[in-house]
Amino acid sequence: MNSVTQTLGADVSSASKFMQLAMAGLLGVFVVGFLGFSHMEVVHNAGHDYRHSLAFPCH
Repeated sequence: MNSVTQTLGADVSSASKFMQLAMAGLLGVFVVGFLGFSHMEVVHNAGHDYRHSLAFPCH
């Protein structure tokens, strides 16, 4: 009986790491840039509350 042991996550390619970083950066830009500076009060307040929940200074 052959047993094969494989470590999960050991073979993550550099392209995959770049894509994960890029998507996290885009999410951050969206939250801070779009939600935080929106002229719609409901959208702005949602972004403002989200930033406060992450302890991100906004004013």
